[in-house]
Amino acid sequence: MRPVVAIIGRPNVGKSTLFNRLARRRIAIVDDTPGVTRDRKEAEAVLGGRDVTLVDTAGLEEAPPETVAGRMTAGSARAVDLADLVLFVLDGREGLTPADRHFAAWLRRSGKPVILVVNKAEGRAGEAGYYDAFALGFGEPVAVSAEHGEGLGELHARVRAALPEPAAGEDETGEAGSVRPLRLAVVGRPNAGKSTLVNRLIGEERLLTGPEPGITRDAIALPWRDAEGRLVRLVDTAGLRRRARVTDKLEKLSTAATIVALREAEVVVLVLDALAPLEAQDIAIAALAEREGRALVLALNKWDLVPVKERDAVRRAVAERLATGLAQLKGVSVVPLSALSGAGVEALMPAVWAAYAAWNSRVPTGALNRWFAAAIERHPPPLVDGRRLKLRYITQVKARPPSFVVFGTRTGRLPEDYVRYLTNGLREALGLAGVPIRLTLRSSRNPYVEGD
Repeated sequence: MRPVVAIIGRPNVGKSTLFNRLARRRIAIVDDTPGVTRDRKEAEAVLGGRDVTLVDTAGLEEAPPETVAGRMTAGSARAVDLADLVLFVLDGREGLTPADRHFAAWLRRSGKPVILVVNKAEGRAGEAGYYDAFALGFGEPVAVSAEHGEGLGELHARVRAALPEPAAGEDETGEAGSVRPLRLAVVGRPNAGKSTLVNRLIGEERLLTGPEPGITRDAIALPWRDAEGRLVRLVDTAGLRRRARVTDKLEKLSTAATIVALREAEVVVLVLDALAPLEAQDIAIAALAEREGRALVLALNKWDLVPVKERDAVRRAVAERLATGLAQLKGVSVVPLSALSGAGVEALMPAVWAAYAAWNSRVPTGALNRWFAAAIERHPPPLVDGRRLKLRYITQVKARPPSFVVFGTRTGRLPEDYVRYLTNGLREALGLAGVPIRLTLRSSRNPYVEGD
């Protein structure tokens, strides 16, 4: 197993900036607003020549446990429990604070190895904070500037010295070859229950949840094995509101992180509120997933709050809304569930894996053209300028999503409704419900026939 290195400290001392610097890529959202990070965020990194799991955490605050700040601190404490090494970060410009002393005492009681990191130590402004840090009793601190990349060589060396060597016979990661996980993103409007659903799936309160809308601010990736033991990279995301309503800088960063997570996913679970399902923003998010070529599953959350006598009507309303607003994903799976109670959640992953299989599917050319010939015979292409358009054959050029090319003459004149006929026929005949289909038309031009 990779050693786990957790970055801990008060809000706004530069933990996420250091996390991004050590991971060597921009993963965590960084902003001057205190408390941007609310959930633990993990990344694979190389520190001191060792492959590690690096963990960014929410800021440590003294707050009642029922508050958002208290729940954030509890999540950070869990990160310390799981860590092999803690990087305790201070703000060199601000100097040592009573809160720093309080959490230093707490870390000593944890018994975890600690490296004291004084951030923002560049120039004379950070010197006093660096020398004050000796008083915490963790030995010599490491002075760094996460923003400018200064002092990181010393930090890498200290991490290497603090981590145990790999056991005999293991490589640096302590792992054998790994299977590539399914990339699954959970998206939706704010307060639809995305984080609650992710917690229910993984079986622990890993993500911060609560009645407050907009708790999740960043895209949080979690490695997970489902009930069948299959590896999944599960990504919880911030809620997506209509673009016109997103004016705050921090929310813009959150929205951008969600869209990146959606684009990197293979399957997208769109969480709907069963009390107000498939509003315009839900359709917009689903359409974005289709444009990006992702497989889609709809999770109809809070189903337990829908009165039993009204459930058939809700199902019909959802089906009608899908038929009119999301016709390009005809047959998409809709899974009614309650993330809070767990009812119906067991049906979600089978639907996800079915969508993933369809998204990956390839059809032999022979079988594809037998379907194509039957489709054309059943409904021939229309006449254009008194001449019938000729469609010769079809081939699949790739999967992920399934993409096909139809060859014929004057295919640019083929009406849109006939293209839809072929697309829907492909979806029904080949079992491609809920996944985007790309259908491209190509003409084989005859130079001796004008207009061919």
